[in-house]
Amino acid sequence: MDDIKNLQKEILSQLENTQSLKEVLDLKQNYMSKKGPVSNLTNKLKDLPVEEKKVFGAALNTFKQELEEAFKKKITYFEELEINEKLKAEEIDISLPATKLTNGSPNILEKIIEEVESVFMSMGYDVVDGPEIEEDHYNFELLNIPKGHPARDAQDTFYIKNEDYLLRSQTSPVQARVMLASGGDKPIRMICPGKTYRRDADDATHSHQFMQIEGLLVDKNVSLSDLKGTFDVIAKKLFGEDIETRFRPSYYQFTEPSVETDISCFACKGKGCSLCKNTGWITVSGAGIVHPNVLRNCGYDPEIWTGFAFGFGAERLAMLKYGINDIRTFYQTDLREIDAFDRLED
Repeated sequence: MDDIKNLQKEILSQLENTQSLKEVLDLKQNYMSKKGPVSNLTNKLKDLPVEEKKVFGAALNTFKQELEEAFKKKITYFEELEINEKLKAEEIDISLPATKLTNGSPNILEKIIEEVESVFMSMGYDVVDGPEIEEDHYNFELLNIPKGHPARDAQDTFYIKNEDYLLRSQTSPVQARVMLASGGDKPIRMICPGKTYRRDADDATHSHQFMQIEGLLVDKNVSLSDLKGTFDVIAKKLFGEDIETRFRPSYYQFTEPSVETDISCFACKGKGCSLCKNTGWITVSGAGIVHPNVLRNCGYDPEIWTGFAFGFGAERLAMLKYGINDIRTFYQTDLREIDAFDRLED
């Protein structure tokens, strides 16, 4: 018991004379570590008779608790002292001129998608979403792309483990899901903006991940003229009221007939420049009348129902509208790009 009293007096005396937090922590480490004097007292318990062990053990526990409390108070004291000194040293002079903070702005890609959504919603379209990890059944088969078709080549598509599941290569499977969910007896107006994935080498105009904005309208007596009118609206809203549009024949597996959709060059007003490659026209999307096989696969009778589908590349629209010449700009983490986006916002 004398050992406890003497050690307690020794520790508390040194603790009282400490001048810094480091000295307190060092002192605690020296006396209360596994090989320190306090632990050595604990080792003496095994050599004592049972009755003395109870008395000595109780006194030792009280001693340890008192030490812990004493060290805790001293540590708290120095920590608060350190914080107060730091606050005093970092006191702000409110009379100094303020520092200008840089404001961020929405990503231009996000902005163009919201613009397109707003236009289509004004025409009664729903904005829908679907899974990015998709089944082959929805991504290809329902869209009239049978097994063996070149679009299924592993060089174009990111397959997951086997060819039953993949990262969707287009947002068209969302159209198939919406048609199936509609039961084959309801009109549909929808667009689906979303990420898509293909095995493209990344460069200034290509990316393995890109944003598509695909749309679908299914109703009775739908024709190419309805598609042309819809395309005219979106082109004028995005690029100006003086924009002209045209269709050119094309081929897609899921539409028949298929068309490429062009707008008159807004930079040279159709005269010919580097942007339009001296043609006066810029291709912005692909579209067409929904193939009868697609309607049939998704539960719609092609003898009763028709429709049109279209697809925009969101990055391409943004690059054209805002004069961005490298698709990688949208995905860089360089915060200096914010300045460029701010100027575009202005």
